[in-house]
Amino acid sequence: MNQANSTVVILGSTGSIGTQGLDVIARHRDRFTVTGLAAGGAHIDLLAQQAAQFHVPEVAVFDATKVPQLKAALEQAGAHHTRVTGGADAVISLAGSGAGVVLNGITGSIGLEPSIAALQAGSQLALANKESVVAGGHLLFDARVRQQQINPVDSEHSAIWQSLRSGTHGEVAKLVVTASGGPFRGRTRAEMTDITPEQALNHPTWHMGPVVTINSSTLMNKGLEVIEASRLFDVPPDRIEVTVHPQSIVHSMVEFQDGATIAQASPPDMRLPIALGLSAPDRMDHVAAACDWTKAATWTFEPLDDEAFPAVSLARHCLAASEKHTAVLNAANEQAVHAFLEHRLPYLGIVDTVQRVLDHMDAEMRGNPLFASVEEMSQIELEARRLADDLINRQ
Repeated sequence: MNQANSTVVILGSTGSIGTQGLDVIARHRDRFTVTGLAAGGAHIDLLAQQAAQFHVPEVAVFDATKVPQLKAALEQAGAHHTRVTGGADAVISLAGSGAGVVLNGITGSIGLEPSIAALQAGSQLALANKESVVAGGHLLFDARVRQQQINPVDSEHSAIWQSLRSGTHGEVAKLVVTASGGPFRGRTRAEMTDITPEQALNHPTWHMGPVVTINSSTLMNKGLEVIEASRLFDVPPDRIEVTVHPQSIVHSMVEFQDGATIAQASPPDMRLPIALGLSAPDRMDHVAAACDWTKAATWTFEPLDDEAFPAVSLARHCLAASEKHTAVLNAANEQAVHAFLEHRLPYLGIVDTVQRVLDHMDAEMRGNPLFASVEEMSQIELEARRLADDLINRQ
């Protein structure tokens, strides 16, 4: 993208990624024009305020029942001329409206179809919705060539993407994905039996939505990121390592064949990868603070404890098995996380439930490992969610 003004659509505008994306845009009004916002519908007043602040011509809300409330909120906020649409199809249509950049900050696999719509419309996809890659598999990448249109926004994948500028794909020896270790780093499995949602939501480094925060505590988020890295950068899973880096300064690394390792380092601030996702290949000024090299600092790296945190190994197994397995992994995990947040499932039951769902569905998934359509993916996800709910309710 050049320095000229670019049109932007933000999906999940009231969430963590969306609000920080708008903060970046607010500081660079000369570079971006927001042409559309979409959100689930849980924060209608905030959505209306965003539309008014950025003079957005169209807003879509997933929950179509919230359309009347949103129209009233827009009137109250002074956004009298903003068009309002509702339902999943409205969000997909907005994503495919042909904006220069679509920032997808939706949580969950419902973000897949908007991602595909954005790519098919020729937009650059600033992708924070990792489930598009994890659940969608080749359905996403068949839409367009990944290297040309997808700008990774997850901090780890943005770091790899930036580090890969230092060499060719053929020169890559391995990718190294860093993990903070979450709030329970150093604990054994036996020491995590009585963990509460409140404890798990207290992440030591990042401020994120509840599902992503719980995933970070179980390290399922890191498992999903291994899947995403493999598919985004076309690197086999046996050449992707995970290392625990509690300071969250080094966001990931690329090791090249000659032994050189290139890392991207910065204080933890999601505005940096979001900004690059919006402006790539250019970098913008005054986005986030850099490391202060005048002060002493220590960066540590530790091996991952697979026994205490089995989610990464489980994700690797699913990645090697098929894209159907990764879709089921994601769907079952979402159900288990929601049950834990509602105090219906113990903490260790999250990954255990996912494993049991995969065991139940393994045979049927191995027959034809690729999805024929988004509809087939949605159907197998629905089956996984129902099975997860059944297993949870039996406990």
